[in-house]
Order: sequence, then structure tokens, then C-alpha cells
Amino acid sequence: MNTASALFVANIPSPDRGVWQLGPLDLRAYALCIIAGIVLAIWWGERRWVRRGGSKGTIVDIAVFAVPFGLVGGRLYHVITDNQLYFGEGRDPIRALYIWEGGLGIWGAIALGGVGAWIACRRRGIPLPAVADAIAPGILVAQAIGRLGNYFNQELYGGPTDLPWGLEIYERVDPATGAPDPLNGVAVTDMPVQVVHPTFLYEMLWCLGVALLLVWADRRFRLGHGRVFALYVAGYTAGRFWIELMRTDQANEILGLRVNVWTSMFVFAGAVVYFVLAARRGPREAPETLATEPDDDSGEHRDADTTGTTDTTEGDDRDSTAPVPAAERTEAETRAERDADQSGADAEGSRRGES
Repeated sequence: MNTASALFVANIPSPDRGVWQLGPLDLRAYALCIIAGIVLAIWWGERRWVRRGGSKGTIVDIAVFAVPFGLVGGRLYHVITDNQLYFGEGRDPIRALYIWEGGLGIWGAIALGGVGAWIACRRRGIPLPAVADAIAPGILVAQAIGRLGNYFNQELYGGPTDLPWGLEIYERVDPATGAPDPLNGVAVTDMPVQVVHPTFLYEMLWCLGVALLLVWADRRFRLGHGRVFALYVAGYTAGRFWIELMRTDQANEILGLRVNVWTSMFVFAGAVVYFVLAARRGPREAPETLATEPDDDSGEHRDADTTGTTDTTEGDDRDSTAPVPAAERTEAETRAERDADQSGADAEGSRRGES
């Protein structure tokens, strides 16, 4: 086998399709990857939150708000920055709503998802930065899983390469009509039409590496007040910057650079500034500030300043000159009263004797 054949064998083959038909349902790999990533992020975030002292179930409750907000935000960012795909001559604007076909901008997902998380945190009375620190590594792993969806969709790859790990791109067609259909079609042959840089793989590995960095740094330095999340943003955008420069898919540009390259630079700078400034807030949040479980069935929280104290209001309000009912007298009080009566009688007898 010659060198060219060996390199060809070492290439990464693309899946022959990204959609499977199950009766009337379309089972899409992209959607399954997104769902799997969300579930893992919630599960891991919940475990990290509880270890920090938070109440069990908090991250799940927050996800009820954050996930829908995040999906809408991610789609909005994609549609706005790549509007030429959905609007204009020959385009179908309704496809902007077809989220299952791919197209989620992580910037919009994090921004609007953060709004949903903020609403949930306000309702529970817990600090949003602490929640962000707990879920940051899980978000990165979720992004890594989501990139597998781009692999099945044969999208967001780089330029041609002869490296051994080059990604093979196949021609896909609609089985019913034979018309080209890169997203929903099936590959007609296993011979690639081109071999390209697997930028989806580069980003997936980068996300996993940054997630490990976050876990190490959090344990080593006990980061708090949103610093783990800031480190996530800075680490991810640093990788997204150079990976974005390798991509060849159509994208809008500003001054010769793709929009996402500019976004990466600005967001990276903001994350670094926040990471430095947040250090002034001191040590990580105290565990007692994260717990939100009620102490009784009424749902009200116990006041730590009064726990274990005795309520003396009734005794303080009682008139000390009023007679105490016999039923409320203790044995000691009764004995003391008898002694006082006897002393009074003795004193009276003495006065009579003197007179």
C-alpha cells in the first residue's frame, strides 16, 4: 500500500446520513445530540451544586427556565448572523423555525439562557454566579456532544487537508427524487467528494480539555462568585477564535473577519476582566447561602438567630403582682409561700408579746 492509500484509509468517514425514518417520525442525530448534552449538563451541574452546599433539585428547577430561553436565544443568534440562509430571493423564511435542522449560536444560547437562569435564581433566592460556577463544566461537555450533531449533518468543517485525520465528505441525495440533499439525504457512495479539516472534532476536543481545566482550577483554588464560569467563557472563546478561522462554511464578515471571530475576541476580553474583578469579592460563597430547602411543611425558612431559643413573651407580659392560679404553681413556689406565711405569723406573735 502506497503512502497516498495509507492516508486515505486513515481518514475519518462521515456518516452516510443524519436522519433516520421511524414510521412518520424523523429521528435526527443533531436533535439527539443536543438533548443528550442538555441532560448531561443538568445531571453534572446538580452534583456539583449539591457538593457546594446547595439544595438538591435546584439545578433541575433552574433548567426549566434556562433551557427554553437558551434554545430560543441560540436560534435567534444564528438566524440574525446568518440571515441570508432564510431571507431573500428564493429563501423560505419559515425554515428559520426549523431548529431540528441545525443552527444554534452558542453566544445567544448562553446570553438568553442566562436570563432564564437569573429569573429562576431570583425566585429561589440564590446567587446566579454560584449557579453559573456549578454548571460551567457541564455546559462545555454539552457543547462537545452537540458538535457530534454537526458531524452527522456534514456541516461546519474546514478547508481541504491531506492530514491522516481528514474528514471525508460524501454526496447525499434524496432517495425518492435523486436530488442533492446534504442535510436530509443519504450518501450515494462511500467515495468522498472532498477531504477536509474536521473542525467539529477540534472544537469537541477543545471543549473537553477546557472542562477538565475548570474542574482542576475549581478544586485547586476554590473559585467562586462566577469565576469558574468566566474561565469557561475565556477558555472556550480562545479556542473558538482559531477554529472559526479554519471554517469554510458561508458566514457574514466584518472587516474581512467572520462575525464569530469578532464575537470571540470581545467576549474573551470581557470574561478576563470579570475573572480579575470578581477575585475582589473574596472566598467562594458560603454553603449556607446556597441552600433553599424549607424547614417545615409551611415552606417558610427557619430564622437562624432564633433557632434553639425559648419563647418568653408570655412570661414577660404577665403581671408580676397578679395571683398565680394554683394549677400553675410549682412545688417550690408552694413551699416558699408556706414559709413566708409562717414567718409572717411568727413576726405577728412577737409584736403582740412586746406590747
